[in-house]
This record gives sequence, C-alpha cells and structure tokens, in this order.
Amino acid sequence: MGSNHNNSMSNIIVLGAQWGDEGKGKIVDLFSDRFDIVARYQGGHNAGHTVYIGPTKYVLKLIPSGILRKGVLAVIGNGVVIDLAALVSEMDQLEAAGIDVASQLAISNRAHVIFPFHRMVEKMSEAREGRTSIGTTSRGIGPCYEDKIGRRGIRIADLFEADSFGPLYDTLCEDKQTLAKAFGIHETLDYAEIRRQYETIAERIKPLVRDTSWLLNKSMREGKRVLFEGAQGTMLDIDHGTYPFVTSSSAAAGGACTGAGVPPTAINGIIGVSKAYITRVGAGPFPSESLDAMGDLIRKRGNEFGSVTGRPRRCGWFDVPLLKYTAAVNGFDSLIITKLDVLDELDEVPVCIGYKINGKLTTDEMPATNRGIESIEPVYERLPGWKTETRGVTDFDKLPDAAKRYIDLLEAQTGVEVGCVSTGPERNETLVRPGSKLSKLL
Repeated sequence: MGSNHNNSMSNIIVLGAQWGDEGKGKIVDLFSDRFDIVARYQGGHNAGHTVYIGPTKYVLKLIPSGILRKGVLAVIGNGVVIDLAALVSEMDQLEAAGIDVASQLAISNRAHVIFPFHRMVEKMSEAREGRTSIGTTSRGIGPCYEDKIGRRGIRIADLFEADSFGPLYDTLCEDKQTLAKAFGIHETLDYAEIRRQYETIAERIKPLVRDTSWLLNKSMREGKRVLFEGAQGTMLDIDHGTYPFVTSSSAAAGGACTGAGVPPTAINGIIGVSKAYITRVGAGPFPSESLDAMGDLIRKRGNEFGSVTGRPRRCGWFDVPLLKYTAAVNGFDSLIITKLDVLDELDEVPVCIGYKINGKLTTDEMPATNRGIESIEPVYERLPGWKTETRGVTDFDKLPDAAKRYIDLLEAQTGVEVGCVSTGPERNETLVRPGSKLSKLL
C-alpha cells in the first residue's frame, strides 16, 4: 500500500485538462499503487476509462480504476450519480476477474440514484424541436442531476428506509409520467418492477455503502494517501466549460471537495492530464479542430473512438490558450501529456498558440458563449515533426530532439511543467521526469 511512501501527506486530484478522453484511466491506474484510496467525485456511467493490463482490457464506467490494484480502496463519492444496474454489472465483471470488490469498494450513502425513467426524460429533451442537441449519451445522467438540484432526487441512503423510499419513488415516477405524457412519449416502463429490481440491488450493495466523506477525512487524518479522480474534463464542467455543451456536474478540481466531502486544505497537488493533441466528443465549439486529412490521420493512429459509445472523436491540435484557461481554473501543479506517440509520423506538428478574437490577439481569454468561442481564429505555430517512433520510450533524454522541443514549447507557452509523458497505452509506457513537481507529489 502507498502510505509507506516518503511523502505520506500527499493527496492529489487527477483530472482532464481538455474535453475528457485524455487518458486519465491509464494515469490513475499507473499512480494508484502509490496511494491507499482512489476516490471518484462526479459524473456518471457515461465516461468510460479503458485500462489495459497485459492482454486484458477493462472498461470501467463508475468504479475508479484504482480497484485494479490489490489493497487499494476505490470510493464512489457523493458527487457521482449511480445507475445501480450499471454498478452491479461492473462489480460482476471485476469479481469474475478475481478482484475482491467486497473489501475494495465503498459507495457514498449521499450519492444520487439514476433510474430508467431518467433515460426516457433525456431522450425527450434531446429530441425536442428547437432545442440545441448537446449530443449526450442518453444515460439519464443530466436528468438525475436535475432532480438532485431540484431537491426531489433519491439518494443511496433513501433506498434503505423502506417507509420513506416508497413515497419518494412514487412521487418521482408520477413527475416523469406527467412529463412523458406532455411530450407525447409512450414508452411503457413497469415502475413497480423497476422498484423491485432496485430494492434487490440495494440489498446487494448495502455492505459497501458508507458515509464516504467521513471515511476519507478519517483516512487522511491517519496519514493515508488519497488520489481524487475526475471524470470528463475541465471544458465539460457545468460552470467553466463550453456551456451548454457540457456535462451536468463540476468536473474541475473544485468539484473534488464538494463531490467527495473533503476540505480544500486536504488537497496537496493538482495534476492535469492532456493529450499531445486534443479531441472532443459530441457537439460544441472546438477552436483548434482539424477537419482535414491530418485530423483523420490522428483519429486512426490514436484510435479516437469513444470507449463506451464507439463514437468517432473530433480531433485537433494542442490549444495553448485553452490549457492556460483550464490551468487557471484548476491550479495545475503539473501536466501529464499522453499519446505523444500518435504524432510520430507527422512532418510538422501545429500548435495553437493564440486566439484572434475580433482581430485582436489574445493568449488567455476564453469567451463565455459558444458564439464567442466559434468566432475565434486560432493562430498556429508549426513545429518540425520527429518522424521517429517514440512508443515505449521511458526516459525523457531518449526522446527525439524535435519531440523534446515540442514538449518544451508546451511548457513555455502554458506556464505549467510537463511532469510526465505517456508514449503508449500500456502501464509501463510512461516516463515521469525526475525532479519535477509531479515526481515530488508521487
């Protein structure tokens, strides 16, 4: 376990610096053996983390990937919304792989529950005429957060209070049926059957349900180390992302405190994960998007298709002003650059180093509206490519000079150190730079 490490006070947040899909799952898995607990603080089961360990591929949607390490406790925090059927199928997959879920998983009693009728509501709002389609995964996550904020949601703890769960559930069902009728949706759901299923699943997960805020705070006081894991990425944060093309939760670093119930003073470091290029899934603005053959090449080489949905991701070039913005919102101590090897074949690598907004050049302004972001003209600097295979290089000095120059430029332009570079999907295809802030935090 991690607490015998020299810096026992180090609790860190690892989160996406772009629009998600930056390779956080691999990074959390890689670092989790240095921590005692990995805690997830927001989001639902739409964000898949794909982790390869040898030939085995794991896609985890709700349970933090730290559970793949023996002796590491995985915590699902109060800020997460939980689809019980998805949770149980993930538990089954892990148990079949020989992981002792019963001793390695804790679920917050304050997390909100996604019901099948939440999916129906989402389909309804996405299909509505005159409404901007956000391109959600229709997993019911947004509507569950709506019920949470509307103070009519059902939390995990409610499932175990039989006399109050019934009326709460019935009221919520009536709401949804009224909505469905109003929108002419004739999806027949057996509400009584859903309730029975959920009561059965609730019994199964009961031994894992805890006050996870109390558990995390007590563990940290005892000197145990916690890695807080964000889902999605900063540009999908409900407040700071490209609203309304965002997720329904606080994906930025601040969300770790509210979504796990820990004080800001408990956090010792914040690590941003960013690809060596940039991708986005679904609709919404994307200043440095590459719509030509180069974008297609990256998509193929980087296998940029959703780990849960299989949707092709939109691809583009590293965006310095965007990263300066997310670094300001989160306070990154260090950056991890993933998928450097995807750029190996390029003759030149463009980097967006500035935005032209209404003819004026800026490097640190992010317009608040979509129209504002869509009006950005990206300004590029083109670096020579390295045309050499970097996959599997684990020593920074052994990277090709042009690749080092590329990383130096990213550091100089964003003002954040690059503490780690990932050069392939395997656990060991990663190099942490000696002497970096990141190496000290780990």
